[in-house]
Amino acid sequence: MTSAINVAGGWDKLSSTLTRLARPEAAPEGVPVNMPMTRGSTVLFPTLEDMRRQGQKRFDHAYIYGAMGTPVQHELEKAIAVIEGGTDCQVVSSGLAACTTPLLAFLNAGEHCLLPDSVYNPTRRFADSVLKRFGVETTYYPPCASAEELNRLMQPNTRVLFSESPGSHTFEVQDVPMLAGVAHAHGARLIMDNTWGFGIFAPFAHGVDVSIQALTKYPSGHSDVVAGAVTVAKQEDWHLLRDTAIQLGQLAGPDDCWLTLRGLHTMGVRLAHQARAALQIAQWLKDRPEVARVLHPAFPECPGHLFWKRDFTGAGSLFGFILKDTFSQNAMEAMINGLKLFGIGASWGGYESLVLPTSKSITRNFPPAEAEGPSMRLQIGLENPDDLIADLEQGLALLKAHG
Repeated sequence: MTSAINVAGGWDKLSSTLTRLARPEAAPEGVPVNMPMTRGSTVLFPTLEDMRRQGQKRFDHAYIYGAMGTPVQHELEKAIAVIEGGTDCQVVSSGLAACTTPLLAFLNAGEHCLLPDSVYNPTRRFADSVLKRFGVETTYYPPCASAEELNRLMQPNTRVLFSESPGSHTFEVQDVPMLAGVAHAHGARLIMDNTWGFGIFAPFAHGVDVSIQALTKYPSGHSDVVAGAVTVAKQEDWHLLRDTAIQLGQLAGPDDCWLTLRGLHTMGVRLAHQARAALQIAQWLKDRPEVARVLHPAFPECPGHLFWKRDFTGAGSLFGFILKDTFSQNAMEAMINGLKLFGIGASWGGYESLVLPTSKSITRNFPPAEAEGPSMRLQIGLENPDDLIADLEQGLALLKAHG
């Protein structure tokens, strides 16, 4: 039963921490509850000695020059590090930049990395184009590969094992502690795209070395920010990451950082509602005769469900489902076009519900083991879940009408 699955507990527990992040220190004259906005490129110093001294603090989130981060960016970085359980964080310009910056930081020409076949498609394109051009070889592995399979794929020059758990289109949950063990045994780092699990999966407690976030999603929460974050827990990794980010000119604007900080304060209550609503809708779809399988990590039929149950404290707002193979791709697209409350658009994690087809839209080296029908993913927002179910019900009627 739906009530037996606690998908919101982690969000509920996080809310007290979230409401107090980045709050200015108390002062006799009073302070605003929110972090003040600071915009600017040039920073003035009283003397050259002061300027040189501040310039030596590039690893300490010091305000040196606008392109190296503003005070509001540094406060956001501290907040993300707290939530992730790391020591240091670098905010960058997008979720994709959060994936690519650590790859550039921790890989050199002539080295090798392993990426899961379920990886975010722009990360795949980056590996197949930019990394390849720079002399880095990439091998893709099945997201549910065993330790034995991964050990066979590791090479003497493998320096990065990359994880995305769950995959944002096909929702395989990976055995992250096992991945960490394999990576570390071969002298490699485990880098994880933890966007779906932000706040409900503790990456560093499970052996991850570098954790990636698309702040565009849950943290900002209002579909009006593009930003990313990379968090680490070791000083060596922080120095490499921070220097690479500075050399690439990676940062986020102060307005985007401020909006993300504001979004973080309400993330717990938003995601608690959205997680419960997503589970309710997923359960409804699971019982529909048109649906072959629901890809929600809380369900046993989702690949890696036992790892979700073991490692996560909740679930997110995004899941997928596969229709029976008696329905065509065209019929599914007619259904999507006929939905009234679900917007058709990329991204997820905001306050609004979205739908996207996933069949015929992703690249995979390892095809599914069994024949399946067309598929789509749903982002569940803050609308009334009963209204969303009614919308899906009339959409499934359209599906059957188109065959």
